[in-house]
Amino acid sequence: MIDKYGVGQDPYCYPETSVLRNRLGLMSEDALNQAERALSEVAASEIEFDLPPYDLAYLQRIHRKLFGDVYEWAGEIRSVDISKGGTHFCTVARLEAEATKIFSRMSEANWFESVGRSELVVSVAGVYGDLNMIHPFRDGNGRALRTLFEHIIVNAGYGISWWSVEPGEWLQANIDAVVCDYEGLVCIFDRCIGLPIG
Repeated sequence: MIDKYGVGQDPYCYPETSVLRNRLGLMSEDALNQAERALSEVAASEIEFDLPPYDLAYLQRIHRKLFGDVYEWAGEIRSVDISKGGTHFCTVARLEAEATKIFSRMSEANWFESVGRSELVVSVAGVYGDLNMIHPFRDGNGRALRTLFEHIIVNAGYGISWWSVEPGEWLQANIDAVVCDYEGLVCIFDRCIGLPIG
């Protein structure tokens, strides 16, 4: 059975299903999605903000905290190549090297700490789009990345809230970013990034 990421019989799924193996023993995608959402929302409130540097290991810790109650593999780099629709995400063989390049780019920009809001919006939109193409985990990439970018943006001195983002708009902006069209992500980050903190 082909799952939503197009990997055929996925070793992360129960045999002959597209349901991810989970600690809760749930065999229904709907029930699993509801439980995952509820548990990750609680876990998100318990994630403590850390100062940079940020790296793939930091993103893995976020993912583990968000999804550790649901998946044994939470926080682990995926072991299969995945695609969604017409989008092929970074291959497992290149994943860590490509992620390191992106985190290095942010480090060289001093985590955007000394830029104005307009430059921050454009910069994080591009980096978010690029890091999303890495898709380091089997599932839960979006929530983990949004949490990471909350930390990056707060560290840069600005507030952020995702409440105004519609799911369809978010999905399309990420699809557009596959071909380096970051306009949708720029619009979203412009709306979500607030005023300077303090």
